[in-house]
Amino acid sequence: MLLAVAGFASQAQVRVTDSLLPQIAGDFHTTVGAAAMVVTTYAVAHGSIQLVIGPVGDRFGKYRTVALMCGIGTVLVALCGLAASLPQLALARFATGAAAGGWIIPISMAYVGDVTPYAQRQPILGRYLTGQILGQLFGQAAGGVLGDLVGWRNVFFVLSGIFALATAGLVFELLTNPLTREPSHPNETSRGFAADYAAVLTTPFARIVIVAAFVENALLWGAFAYIGAYLRSQFGVSFTLIGLSIGCFGIGGLIYAGLVKTFVYRLGQARLAVAGGFAIAAGYVALSTAPAWWLAPVATTAIGLGFYMLHNTLQTNATQMTPQARGTAVALFSSAIFIGQTAGVATGALVIDRLGAVPLFLGAAAALPMLAIWFARELNRHRRA
Repeated sequence: MLLAVAGFASQAQVRVTDSLLPQIAGDFHTTVGAAAMVVTTYAVAHGSIQLVIGPVGDRFGKYRTVALMCGIGTVLVALCGLAASLPQLALARFATGAAAGGWIIPISMAYVGDVTPYAQRQPILGRYLTGQILGQLFGQAAGGVLGDLVGWRNVFFVLSGIFALATAGLVFELLTNPLTREPSHPNETSRGFAADYAAVLTTPFARIVIVAAFVENALLWGAFAYIGAYLRSQFGVSFTLIGLSIGCFGIGGLIYAGLVKTFVYRLGQARLAVAGGFAIAAGYVALSTAPAWWLAPVATTAIGLGFYMLHNTLQTNATQMTPQARGTAVALFSSAIFIGQTAGVATGALVIDRLGAVPLFLGAAAALPMLAIWFARELNRHRRA
């Protein structure tokens, strides 16, 4: 639960500037495009830090590292609210991405992998996902609402307070629970940076999981990023309705988190991944053929449900693909997600400018089930081996 609170705070501050950009631009007397530097500087830090966090977490202890980064995040997120200029805010966001944003979620997942038996891990990770999903919803939706009510600076102070609560709980656990202070694998503390990466990248199944994560996120987010533009151009709906429609993706994630134990028990991992791929496809096909805008929330709910069915299966296997360097393995997995999202959105921009949104959606609908089937086959082959 404490790690989920930390994940909530981390994911909320990742997405909070999506809603606050117009207010930030107005306060600093600049354009929204210029204010977007606070988004890009954060993204650069968040993506690049993934390459080093795994070995650090493996060497110094994952729970301890998460607690430390939550404490640092408390300070850095508060500094965002105190920034006196746009460059200062961009610098504070860069530092936040390099600390609170990039470390907390992947290392928390690796810690869950250390202390949870594999047979029980997917439901536990599914519950942990609840914090991330709610954080994403809070950052995108409540960020704008609170910004209107109390100003964008106070939004960062609220997030800093959530980080402080998570830090206090994590530190208390460190002081009272010996399990949080020791690595689960004694050889983790004796390995080097190069050895950790070699252990992951020379494992065939680890490479399969990492490639699958890259392709999954490139396909899904490369299409999902343009749903709002499609709804606006196709149906002329308001930005409020667009936001609510897109936000239903998180509702699908919450449905998965509530039913994950049943899903895993009844379907097993391989069939759960395949079912997720087809649920995503159904959502994108529904978007492409919808005669009215009100079907969009149903479609995005299906996409969110399917994504977490497939993605949580990948996550669970990422925590097990290289147990002797689990932190490094999950960090590489997280980096593949970030790079896949970036590549997918950039590629989607080329497709939508030339062919429109419908071919982009239908392409994702065709490719994601094939990816899920391929991964399920490789997962079954790995288990037999």
